[in-house]
Amino acid sequence: MGHAVTEFSPAKIAVLTVSDTRTEENDTSGQFLVDALKEAGHTLADKKIVIDDIYQIRSIVSQWIADQNVQAIMITGGTGFTSRDSTPEAIKPLFDKEVEGFGELFRAISFQEIGTSTIQSRAIAGFANHTVIFGMPGSTGACRTGWNGIIKQQLDASHRPCNFMPHLGQ
Repeated sequence: MGHAVTEFSPAKIAVLTVSDTRTEENDTSGQFLVDALKEAGHTLADKKIVIDDIYQIRSIVSQWIADQNVQAIMITGGTGFTSRDSTPEAIKPLFDKEVEGFGELFRAISFQEIGTSTIQSRAIAGFANHTVIFGMPGSTGACRTGWNGIIKQQLDASHRPCNFMPHLGQ
């Protein structure tokens, strides 16, 4: 996509839920992201649930980064401070460029909703191989905050003054 694109164009988005306990039946956060991206007119490229293990997370995300049919990845879970929370550690080494502003803006918006508890969010985003990757906390509320407050606009080519769509692979 060139920089001249100014109207909405669907992105191919993969959703990964990082959890030791969630299943397809009770994955409300992953399901929210799937429903939200489809409602916005995007295409679900893939959806998986993985246990909170650095190497299993990294393996799935690496496969999606290499896949031409995935332009964006949304990850929910594994961003806290327990010993099992390892999403940032798993994905940060894969980034070509980090989007520092995502975590900063996520926490600023989240502060209005949950106060200082937002300091425990290690929301993270970056680019790898022309794929944008967003890592959000595991709660459905956090996914709603990330999607409605940031991601939905940044994956809309008509959003001004700028958005991520021109930077994504085809």
